Amino acid sequence: MTRAFSTTAISTMWRSSITSSSKKLFPPSFSSSAYPRADEVIRPLLSCFQFLSTASPSSSIPTSQPPTSALDPLKLGLGLGGKSDGVRAFASSSATAFDLSSLTSSKARDAVDLARHYGRCYWELSKARLSMLVVATSGTGFILGSGTVVDIAGLCYTCGGTMMVAAAANSLNQVFEINNDAKMKRTRQRPLPSGRISAPHAITWASSVGIAGTALLACKANMLAAGLAASNLVLYAFAYTPLKQIHPVNTWVGAIVGAIPPLLGWVAASGEISLNSMILPAALYFWQIPHFMALAYLCRDDYAAGGYKMVSLLDASGRRTSLIALRNCLYLIPLGFFAYDWGLASGWFCVESSLLTLAISATAFSFYRDRTMQKARRMFHASLLYLPVFMSGILFHRLSDDQQHLAENNSERFPELLSPSRMASEENGNGSEGKNQTRQIAGGSRARPPVAYASYAPFPFLPAPSYIAPQ
Repeated sequence: MTRAFSTTAISTMWRSSITSSSKKLFPPSFSSSAYPRADEVIRPLLSCFQFLSTASPSSSIPTSQPPTSALDPLKLGLGLGGKSDGVRAFASSSATAFDLSSLTSSKARDAVDLARHYGRCYWELSKARLSMLVVATSGTGFILGSGTVVDIAGLCYTCGGTMMVAAAANSLNQVFEINNDAKMKRTRQRPLPSGRISAPHAITWASSVGIAGTALLACKANMLAAGLAASNLVLYAFAYTPLKQIHPVNTWVGAIVGAIPPLLGWVAASGEISLNSMILPAALYFWQIPHFMALAYLCRDDYAAGGYKMVSLLDASGRRTSLIALRNCLYLIPLGFFAYDWGLASGWFCVESSLLTLAISATAFSFYRDRTMQKARRMFHASLLYLPVFMSGILFHRLSDDQQHLAENNSERFPELLSPSRMASEENGNGSEGKNQTRQIAGGSRARPPVAYASYAPFPFLPAPSYIAPQ
């Protein structure tokens, strides 16, 4: 009883002292908005005091009075009696919400990390940079085969389907070469040799994107383009890939694989294979030989460690490797003239293509004369520059359907207007008869002076002259 009385007295004295102190510290004229209230400051102290009072032995407190009855007036005075349960409930709910938010953020972080991991693996399996180069050649072929108007939606569908098929082919290539890639310094960090992804997972990925790409080309382009894509996938994954470990002829088979995408793009746009459609594939085919010969010469040690059969491994001096590269560079020279002569591009492209091909041929000849790593690397860099410049030039100087028809009509009309029959009739003085023959030969059109054609003949890339009929 004495202990309870002393507790009540101490509490009363504590409260009165705190109240008087707060009045002295915070007078009525003082603004309390910038400082905490007094009860907010003392509430933790009272809670601590309550804990000390309830921690006494139960034998010293009468059973007729609860241990905390001495603090009831204090609770009522400061408004703490009904808030303790609310504070505990709020703290419990805050802790639960914090746990849920941390768990959600952790799962989201794990999902992002997983998506980033597999995205990186898919990027490397697809050899994305090489696949984008394949897409660029296919898109160039589509534009060249489109004529006057280019179907942008069809171009996007063709590029998307080509990208998926190329990704599938490159992924299957890495599935079949896991052991070989693990032995090569250049490829040992790929997803499959490094164990970042399993082989069944890679096969599932390759099959999915390959089927999707072929179906996209079949639905949005035509069956011929889809057939070329599927056949190229099979040729690359099931013919070129095993040949790399059997015979050096794999380089030429791989060149065929690289030449098909521009033909695929042309077929997707025009629906047919023509003579003009073979110019860009021929450029891709002959370009790949010096490109891969330089690469095989620079990476001979890696290819030998991986167990691949390359020409450079059977050619210790490098003479045969450099000669093959030089010969195929020279094969590129007439392609610009063919593009102009067949009406695919203007005469400016003939000049530019010839100069470009002579430049890469000069690097190949330099490598042939001095077979060193430096010369091979220079030829390799020149091959990297050749292809984008060639494709950009043929796109810039390409002729539309109207321009091609105009060029064909002029080429047919020019020898007719300067035919021997007309020249003989003018020399014999048979003016009227010569004029009739000229009209019949020219198809009923008015005779035009040959000097006008001679004025533009040295510049065949210029448009044909126009004539105004005399009144």
